[in-house]
Amino acid sequence: MGRSRVVVAVVAALSLALGAAGSAQAGVGLPAVVGQVPTSEKVVFITIDDGWSHDPEAARILLEKRVPVTLFLLPGAASYDTGYFTRLTEEGRASVENHTVSHPDLTTLDAVGKDAEVCGAGERIEAAFGRVPRLLRPPYGAVNDEVRLAAKACGVKTLVTWTHDFTTWGETPPTPRLKAGDIVLLHFTPTLAADLERALGAARAAGLKPAALMPHLKAAGLA
Repeated sequence: MGRSRVVVAVVAALSLALGAAGSAQAGVGLPAVVGQVPTSEKVVFITIDDGWSHDPEAARILLEKRVPVTLFLLPGAASYDTGYFTRLTEEGRASVENHTVSHPDLTTLDAVGKDAEVCGAGERIEAAFGRVPRLLRPPYGAVNDEVRLAAKACGVKTLVTWTHDFTTWGETPPTPRLKAGDIVLLHFTPTLAADLERALGAARAAGLKPAALMPHLKAAGLA
């Protein structure tokens, strides 16, 4: 039996078990969905999605300021300039995680489609960067229990959404006041350097420091 059939069979079995347990038990044993990390530390988490724009100024900021950052990369976006991201992981404080293969709304796909997107992206990220991604950012933040089941079957420990999106989509958005444990969303767009500086400034204004996401998820029992 091929990998896809094994994963789909596992998801089907888990779905039956979940249904049998009833709505009161829905979500038990599935990866957590986290939009903010519960912590008493004065930290904030910087995350950057996709990977299509490889801005050297954004890389310079991340490297010179030693910013701990989680990159949720699309394999295709990373593959035409893997060196850009490898430098961030090897010389900086970046980790690369799963953002699916082609950025679909996972809730609209069947089990085979979910497997292809999540497991497929995980395999390609591992091949490119030498480590298995354990976090998944579902595109558009679209999540349900079927997505969580599929993610679990693909080895995902936690699904990560966000607290605030600092990406400039057209006009510069208002800058929110950050709180401890907030997850900041950015994107690899032409405005990333400016968006990153704005997010780092908001963190400083709130007395917070960027921190690595995975260790804090583990400390909170969420990964």
